[in-house]
Amino acid sequence: MKRARLLWIDLEMTGLDPVKDRILEVAVIATDMQLNQIATYEAVVKVDEKLMKERMVGKFWEKNSESRDALMAQNASGKPIKEVEKELLDFVAKKCTKELYLAGNSIHQDRKFIEREMPELNSKLHYRMLDVSAWKIYFEKALNKKFTKPEKHRAMSDIVGSMEELKWYLTFLK
Repeated sequence: MKRARLLWIDLEMTGLDPVKDRILEVAVIATDMQLNQIATYEAVVKVDEKLMKERMVGKFWEKNSESRDALMAQNASGKPIKEVEKELLDFVAKKCTKELYLAGNSIHQDRKFIEREMPELNSKLHYRMLDVSAWKIYFEKALNKKFTKPEKHRAMSDIVGSMEELKWYLTFLK
C-alpha cells in the first residue's frame, strides 16, 4: 500500500481565534510528495449553536452568508471533536508515513486549531509544514503572477483548490 507524506488539511471554523472559535468542518487529502492522492477524509464537527451564532458574525460572514448558512445547517449531523480526532488518528495510522507534513493554504492558522482541539493528531505531525500561501506571496509580489481559485469557504473544495494552486506554481519550475 502506498503511504502519504503530505496531509492536506482545510478547516472551516467559527472564526480565526483558536481560543474563542471552534472547528466546524474538516477535510483531508493525503498525498505523496508528487501530489498523487492516496486517500480522503471529511467530517462535520458538532459545535454549540449558541457559540456559532455569537462567533459567526461580521463582514466576513456577511460576505460569505451562503457558506455560513450551510455550515450552520449541517451542524446537527456533526460529531464531537474527540471522535473526529480519533477517526483522523486511525486514518493517519493506515494511510500515512511516520514523517507526516501538514500542507495547505495559510496552514499555520489551521495548525493552531489542531494544536488546541486535536492535540494527539498534532503530535503525529512534523514541525515543518508545506504552506501554499508562501508561494502565493512570492509569485504575486516578486513575479506579478496570480493564481485565482474559487473561495467557497468549504473545507474539501478549499483544499482541492490549494492543491491545484501549488501544482500551478510548480509548472514554473519545469
